[in-house]
Amino acid sequence: MSFITRRRVLTTAAALPFIRLSAAENAAPEWQSKLEEIRVKYSLPALGGAIVTTEGLQSQAVTGVRKAGEKTPAKVDDLWHLGSNTKAMTSTLAAVAVEAGKLKWDSTLGDVFPKQRDLKKSPLTKATLTQLLSHWSGLPANAMWGLAALGGKDMRSQREAVLRMATELKDLPEPGTKHLYSNWGYCLAGHMLEEVGKADWEDLMRKVVFTPLGIKQAGFGGTGTPGKIDQPWPHGADGKPTESNGPEVDNAPALGPAGTVHMPLSDWALFIAEHLAGRAGKGKLLKTKAAYEHLHTPTQSGEPYAFGWIAVERGWGGRVLNHGGSNTMNRSVTWVAPEKGFAIIACTNTGSEQAGKALDDVAGLLISTHG
Repeated sequence: MSFITRRRVLTTAAALPFIRLSAAENAAPEWQSKLEEIRVKYSLPALGGAIVTTEGLQSQAVTGVRKAGEKTPAKVDDLWHLGSNTKAMTSTLAAVAVEAGKLKWDSTLGDVFPKQRDLKKSPLTKATLTQLLSHWSGLPANAMWGLAALGGKDMRSQREAVLRMATELKDLPEPGTKHLYSNWGYCLAGHMLEEVGKADWEDLMRKVVFTPLGIKQAGFGGTGTPGKIDQPWPHGADGKPTESNGPEVDNAPALGPAGTVHMPLSDWALFIAEHLAGRAGKGKLLKTKAAYEHLHTPTQSGEPYAFGWIAVERGWGGRVLNHGGSNTMNRSVTWVAPEKGFAIIACTNTGSEQAGKALDDVAGLLISTHG
């Protein structure tokens, strides 16, 4: 049975030796040996996965090494870079702001930034919070993120610079007329949240989403101490370790709302469990089941993208939610089945195409294991 449909491109890499496995409190789940088989099959440095239900984390396991060519084993409480799986977190933060009356789903960039003169001349002035979070704003995928740092040291100033760059774009489609996957759009949605929340997106995420859910080890940017193999080391598209590691080995910080969060599997499970619980009417962050359903529902017919989730039909779960993430040096994936009350999450510390295939296999393994 095929659980996932995704184009697969084969690459080659040197096989890694069998590595000791680790699991929470040494209680290895039955599927852990199969996780190791997948890691070896695709020659990955490290690989982790977990099964989550409405009640929270049910089982988790990690296999492999933190850095290819080294012997330091990956551990079950290691930090994993989630890439674009950050988007569902930003959308959840937005939903809290909407419930609090600080924004509306149809609030526009022009509404939130009325003093931005150049914005008034751009179609983006009419781009709504919903359109930015569902990739209907008309913005392209990425900005020249390196230029954001010229806006200042604090993140709000840098995202203001990204907004100014957006107003300079020519021939943008009218918001709502063209579906274009856009990290840029998420950055500007995050900036809207900063404006009404009077704080950096990072601080809002910690205060409004992470802390209430008990998420304690979340951070932003690359993982580990520079030069030390104390967290999973990033590996490039060729499967080889990057020259360096640490917080700065990531996409530009301004891109945060679109994809810079890292955390252990157990913390990510708390976020995923919140969305399962929310659909069961037991959420902590939002007041109603309908609020979670809104986040999980595509905003326009013909496109499956909702708010940080891709909604598709699968025989094993009904209407399920999927998203992948990569900063080109790490990969992650989640499949969430609200109708069945369970989900899976999986991560690896390489950006290779082999990694994408491996995560597909892990997803299939965990979905069939939960049964």
